[in-house]
Amino acid sequence: MGSGAEVAVGGRTVRISSPEKIWFPAIGATKLEVVEYFLAVADGALRAIAERPTVLHRFPDGVEGEGFFQKRVGRAAAWIETVPVTFPAGGHADELCPTEPAHVLWAVNLGCLEFHPWQVRRNDLLRPDELRLDLDPQPGVAWGTVRAVARVAQEVLADVGLQGFPKTSGGRGLHVYARIESRWGYLPVRRAVLALAREIERRAPELATAEWWKQDRGERVFIDFNQNLPDKTVTSAYSIRPGPRAQVSCPITWDELETAEPADFTIRTVPGRLVAQGDLMAALDEHASSLEPALEWVARDERTGLGEAPFPPHFPKMPGEPPRVHPSRARRSE
Repeated sequence: MGSGAEVAVGGRTVRISSPEKIWFPAIGATKLEVVEYFLAVADGALRAIAERPTVLHRFPDGVEGEGFFQKRVGRAAAWIETVPVTFPAGGHADELCPTEPAHVLWAVNLGCLEFHPWQVRRNDLLRPDELRLDLDPQPGVAWGTVRAVARVAQEVLADVGLQGFPKTSGGRGLHVYARIESRWGYLPVRRAVLALAREIERRAPELATAEWWKQDRGERVFIDFNQNLPDKTVTSAYSIRPGPRAQVSCPITWDELETAEPADFTIRTVPGRLVAQGDLMAALDEHASSLEPALEWVARDERTGLGEAPFPPHFPKMPGEPPRVHPSRARRSE
């Protein structure tokens, strides 16, 4: 096994240890091939996480080894940038704040395959500029159903003046992003996404659900509104998912949605695609829109008795939040 390699990127040289180590045994992909993939997609990968607190999902021994999430950046080179964040449950950390392609390669050398950015930039850590619809197919749900729900999501976003940008999750799901003006805190943004999720369910009740409780979701696509909270993140564009085939979370067009399959996008297909089509998320910043129309839907829901939904377990109890137990259990305890 080689002792090391050096990669030049953005005016810096990043040292890569053990470049010949096999990271994806099923396809024979080495660590160096993964590095070369991220080098090829560096501009798009950086654009997805630039200036944002970013959690690293690391697999130092490859996908068949143990993976873990790293939130705190320890001892690192002087040119590595960080940003201090506060977690909802308490505690603080200095997380990686990528600002140049070399930051991406530095993390990849540590075994990072997935980058998980927050919805805020470091110039305003309290007001998201990114709204995310996480379409999470429940067990038994086919990719065709995800496609159908994504189409409804596109229409719902358009109805409140937001332009959706879809990307595969790299797994079985799909993410739809919309750029918003950085004027509202996390709670209004999350509440707006809950209203959007409920509207998607109204329009496609057999296919989509905003039900927080797993036992109530059925074989539908869950729109995970709670992913729009601090320290709740999804895999960024061009990250590699830790499955055997090295699938990538890849931006796609709405037209491609009709025929695209998650398995189409891997470390061996996406670089050429990026050369041919460019980064389909590059225009996201050009479409920052107001959240006000979506917040009007929040008020509409409240008038009909649809209030808050449960928050994740590690969050403090929130105003207006219903009990964090399934309603059937709550009734039995009365």
